[in-house]
Parts: sequence; C-alpha cells; structure tokens
Amino acid sequence: MRTTHAKRAFKYRFYPTGAQAAELSRTFGCVRKVYNLALAARTEAWTRQERVNYNQTSAMLTAWKKTEELAYLNDVSSVPLQQALRHLQTAFANFFGKRAKYPRFKSRRKSRKSAEYTTSAFRFRDGELTLAKMREPLDIVWSRPLPEGAFPSTVTVSQDAAGRWYVSLLCEDPSVQPLPATDASVGVDVGLDHLLTLSTGEKVSNPRHERRDRVRLARAQRQLARKARGDGANRAKARRKVAKVYACIADRRRDHLHKLTTRLVRENQTIVIEDIAVRNMVKNGSLARAISDAAWSEFRSILEYKAQWYGREVIAVDRFFPSSKLCSVCGALQDKMPLNVRTWTCDCGTTHDRDVNAARNILAAGLAASACGDGVRPQRESSRTGRSSVKQEPQRATAGIPRL
Repeated sequence: MRTTHAKRAFKYRFYPTGAQAAELSRTFGCVRKVYNLALAARTEAWTRQERVNYNQTSAMLTAWKKTEELAYLNDVSSVPLQQALRHLQTAFANFFGKRAKYPRFKSRRKSRKSAEYTTSAFRFRDGELTLAKMREPLDIVWSRPLPEGAFPSTVTVSQDAAGRWYVSLLCEDPSVQPLPATDASVGVDVGLDHLLTLSTGEKVSNPRHERRDRVRLARAQRQLARKARGDGANRAKARRKVAKVYACIADRRRDHLHKLTTRLVRENQTIVIEDIAVRNMVKNGSLARAISDAAWSEFRSILEYKAQWYGREVIAVDRFFPSSKLCSVCGALQDKMPLNVRTWTCDCGTTHDRDVNAARNILAAGLAASACGDGVRPQRESSRTGRSSVKQEPQRATAGIPRL
C-alpha cells in the first residue's frame, strides 16, 4: 500500500531563452484570455439565473479554438488553458460557499502572470524540466534539492512584476511529518514596535523592511512619475525598477517570517494568536504603511499551514477579547487602555508590560477554549491542505480564564 505524504511546492528561479520567454508570454496571454472569456460567459449565465460548470466552459474552449478570431489559442499548450478553467471553477465554488467574493477579470498589467502544467504537459527527467511546445529544458537554478525520488505532479511557471521568472514544482515530501508532541504552548501578540511579543516575555523586534528601502523606493517612483504614459520602453524600464525594490522588500520580509514561524512551530505544540481584522486596520491612514509592512496576515497564513504539516495546533482568539486591558494575574478588567500606555499597574499591585500581558491573556483564553471545547470551531480552510488547522475562540472569553 502506497504511503501518501504531504504535498509541498518547491520554487526555483530560472532563466529562459528568448524563444522560451516568447512562448511563455504567449501562454500567459492565452490563459488570461480564456479565463476572462469563461468568466464573462458564466456571468452572463448567472444574470439569467443559470449556472455553467467546468465541463460546459471546456466545451466552449473547444468552440473558441475553431473560430478565426481566437485561432491563436491553438498555438500554445492546451493544458494551461484547461487549468485556467479549473481555477475559475474553484473560484466560483469558493464564492457559492461564501468563502470568497465574486471572481474578477484578470488584468493585463495587474494580474499575476502564470501558467500551470500537469504531468501530460511536461517532461521531468534527470533533473531537467521540459515544458510542452518547447524543445529545450528550462535553465533552472536548483537552489535546494527536491526530495529523493520526488516527481512533480504539477508545474507552475510565473513571472513577477520585476521580470524574474520562477517555476514551482508540487511534489510529495516525505520529510513533512508530525513533530514529536510537546507540552509547550505560547501566546503571540503582534504589534508594530515589536513584531511579536510572546507570553514567555520574549519580544521579537520589527525589522521594518519597507523603511530600510524607503529612500531607494521613493527615488525609483519619482523616476517613474517623470515618464509620460505611453513612453514605451523607458516607462517599462522605470516600472521594473520600482518593482525590483518592492520585490527585494517582500523577499526579506518573507524570509524573516518563515524563520519565525518555523521556530514557533518546532518549539510549541499549541500556538494562540489573535484574530485581527487587518483589512479594517489598514484603513487608518497614519498606520496603514506600518501595518502592511508588518505583514500580520502573511505571518498567520504561514503559521497555519506549517502547523498543519507538523501536527501542531493554532488557536485564534476573538478580536474583541480585551487582552490588553485584562490583568493576567487577578483577572481585573481596566476601563480604558490608550495605545500610548505601554506599562500599567493593576489594583492587585502587579505591574504589567502591555504587550507581554496581552500575550499571556491570549494564551490563557485560547487554552481555556480548547480545554472546554465551548465555541471552538474551524475558522478557515488552508489553501495548501484543504483542511482547517485554526480554531476560533468564543467572544465571551472575559470570564473563566485560568490564571497563568
């Protein structure tokens, strides 16, 4: 009987030849066109109170290829086009399941350039990857080895705004196994002065990646602003310079978050976080830039799927839980706690660091909800596993919290 391992994506950078770049660019355009055509057809049917499924859009694709206007769809591999229709089907399934908004059309400039190939559309042999419609293998920089004996089930090729090419190979990874169980648990309070404050009292500094490159970013943006629209190659070159600065910031931020989340998952069996509405918080104009740079949502997303991989538990405490105003020693609730108050003394005589106290209260609330099971429910599914690894703590968490 074959053992099923967790699937993991391995992303590498590659450098295409001129012919390969042209072929992939055509494929990206055709994928976007098919997606938009299918979305338009499904939207039109939706206005008539009808539903169109994947099989019907697949039949439409066959008909589109036979028309003179869309005959160019035959010039690229058919597999990425079919995968685009499957992705649209998933988007509609999420919409009908009330997990996402209505699907939107793909923009030529703003949408991600990518194409997905299944096993029938690529050849992977002796460490070389060759895609359909191409004669030569891709020049991939193997920055880390694939798992021994691994064979990719899907290959996704993409190009970012900075012009960098990437290939992502989805493989079964036998190294992803549940870690040995431990009794350790930790509460995590996110912030801006410190990116993370743990219930153990440890504070993780906020690197402020965007601030480090703010001068370089502003210079590149000024150069782009001076280029007239329709300036052709000059404006495109200036736009890539801006994108490269953003890419450098995002790469550093992602690397830092991966190191933090890996450490938390390895050291703790249960991790309790706060369910923060980041989308609402960034509406605050004075803090939006700093909140976006902190990337709290990305931190949570990475933490969730790693916890699912390694058999850990993530519990989300309700966003309205007064973690900062509650004394973690005696349970007394303060009336007010302005943001400028970083330390305060409770009536019981305990002096609290605001963030450490909040992290301890978050941990206590999460453990209490997990122990009694009251109001604990799956919050959202992971896009990587299709299962939820997060539990939501009930709103009425101000009572019955055990002392730490």
